[in-house]
Amino acid sequence: MATKVTMPRLSDTMTEGTVATWLKKVGDKVSEGDILAEIETDKATMEFESFNAGTLLYIGIQEGETAAVDSLLAIIGKEGEDISGLISGTTTEAQTEAPAQTEPATNNPQPATSLPKGVVVVTMPRLSDTMTEGTVATWLKKIGDEVKEGDILAEIETDKATMEFESFNAGTLLYIGIQEGQSAPVDSVLAIIGPAGTDIAGVAENFKKGVVAPASAPTESASAPTTAAPIAVADTASAGRIFASPLAKQIAKDKGINLAQVKGTGENGRITKSDVENFTPASVAAAPSQTAQPATDIQQPTTVVKPFVPAGEKFSEEIKNSQMRKTIARRLAESKFTAPHYYLTIEVSMDEAMKSRAVINTVPDTKVSFNDMVVKACAMALKKHPQVNSQWREDAMIINHHVNIGVAVAVEDGLVVPVLNFTDQMSLSQIGAAVKDLAGKAKNKKLTPAEMEGSTFTVSNLGMFGIQSFTSIINQPNSAILSVGAIEEKPVVKNGQIVVGNTMTLTLACDHRTVDGATGAQFLQTLRIYLENPVTMLA
Repeated sequence: MATKVTMPRLSDTMTEGTVATWLKKVGDKVSEGDILAEIETDKATMEFESFNAGTLLYIGIQEGETAAVDSLLAIIGKEGEDISGLISGTTTEAQTEAPAQTEPATNNPQPATSLPKGVVVVTMPRLSDTMTEGTVATWLKKIGDEVKEGDILAEIETDKATMEFESFNAGTLLYIGIQEGQSAPVDSVLAIIGPAGTDIAGVAENFKKGVVAPASAPTESASAPTTAAPIAVADTASAGRIFASPLAKQIAKDKGINLAQVKGTGENGRITKSDVENFTPASVAAAPSQTAQPATDIQQPTTVVKPFVPAGEKFSEEIKNSQMRKTIARRLAESKFTAPHYYLTIEVSMDEAMKSRAVINTVPDTKVSFNDMVVKACAMALKKHPQVNSQWREDAMIINHHVNIGVAVAVEDGLVVPVLNFTDQMSLSQIGAAVKDLAGKAKNKKLTPAEMEGSTFTVSNLGMFGIQSFTSIINQPNSAILSVGAIEEKPVVKNGQIVVGNTMTLTLACDHRTVDGATGAQFLQTLRIYLENPVTMLA
């Protein structure tokens, strides 16, 4: 009997998916475990394997098309089996009989009758679950260029990262709908690809949706799509811009390499990863030194104070908000103004923690930080106070008995929170290794969706920057977040005597809808016990 295969939910935030590539075609034999297709989710492109065996009888979502979770993706059954009842209402008889496409796959569903033969409209892709609009950071192709499947068309700035967007189609780039620096909603016309010389008058007008142009850029006329100005790829010397892949930029930044000195071997002189890795800095001639002025030429100070006359001009710079920055602003505002925050602060003695850490780090290949110790202590305290490990919903309160701690990591464009799943079951050294790995991925923009989902509590540490204490905004849907300050050497009272001690300030932000004051205070008392007596965390 034939089986329906639907668009899978490959992450807890995924509401729709895009078929990037089909690995099987109609009529192919399918075994359990075979890869059917590559599905582009909200944050990654993932392989989707079949749980059924048989013959692929029908494809419901073509390459490049986007559909909601649970939409009909394919039908698998016995060869020659009648599946008209299964696809009733989802497609036409003609599509059932001839599902194989002879036209290049488009990047979104389009009415075939409105397009000249071989022409494909490419729209602004949805590259993250929170993305509602994207900004074209750089075009790697210009009007008139030949485009192959897999060529990078442009770099798109989303709310979380700047990502390369590759073409699923081959042909000539006939039209650019969103210029560099412009923002547009998801599904707006990004470009049109087709055979060279094709008349596409009216195509963009039929598909175009509200392109938002920056104030300094003129709005492009929708009535003349074929006359859009080409995006010329200028060299860095004349235009001051450097065309490089995001990975090449990151490697150059880590190695301290000036990309202006690197010769690109990619498309249109684009700098690639290998260009940066193989770059050998050339010697730079030292600038001629200025001839020292004789001491006799130095003017002696005078007692007459001249009135100040400003010599410069007022100067300010406008920096366009990135998609990540917009999302951070929206989410934190929602959290601050929907969750009634209150704050509890304690000071913890870190003398014993410092001694324990020094001993632990004598073990070969072991490196534990104070932040790792705080994360471990939080995980154990949350098991004893599950009310703090909760979530608020309008109809119910969710008490989480598993502990997944999110660790806030600052990146170039903002903030991300990778998650340590089942933190309470991890040792200190395992926490240290996991945090180091996730932080590295975060800074290189390599975190997967699964590594940023499902937190039940969050730790934010600014102590390494010398911050004594601070308050954080709750990372919803969590009910609390711990702010960790610096360890300070200061006079403290012990056994009635003033001695030198090391203390750290911790501030717990709580959602009063789920965590009462007494509950938050008890959690901090338990947390203090673990940190001031680290041996209890090893029991």
